[in-house]
Amino acid sequence: MRQIPVDTSAATVMVAKTPQPKVRDRRTGEIATDAETGARLMTVDVMFAANDEVEILSVTVPETGISGDLTMGTPAALTGLVARPWENEFNGQKRHGIAFRAVAVTSLATTGTGSKAA
Repeated sequence: MRQIPVDTSAATVMVAKTPQPKVRDRRTGEIATDAETGARLMTVDVMFAANDEVEILSVTVPETGISGDLTMGTPAALTGLVARPWENEFNGQKRHGIAFRAVAVTSLATTGTGSKAA
């Protein structure tokens, strides 16, 4: 499958929804796993702002690639982000879209507790 690297260097990325397990089968509740490593897959919704446009992207990432406290509004970095076009047919209807996958999603929030000058 074709993978298109996404340049995030000029983008602002913030967590829009905390990481959730990626469900492979909604009927059974089976959690998706990485085919190569066997790691559980997670979905993180992020606000991706670049070129005066803002999009909410659902990014799939291995559970081991999630670091820091990824709560709503947290600035984040996306490592190894790729876009994968997809298309399928279900009950005679064609659907298509773009799936996003990253190696890691890392919190950029400062962890230090500095004091503010009055």
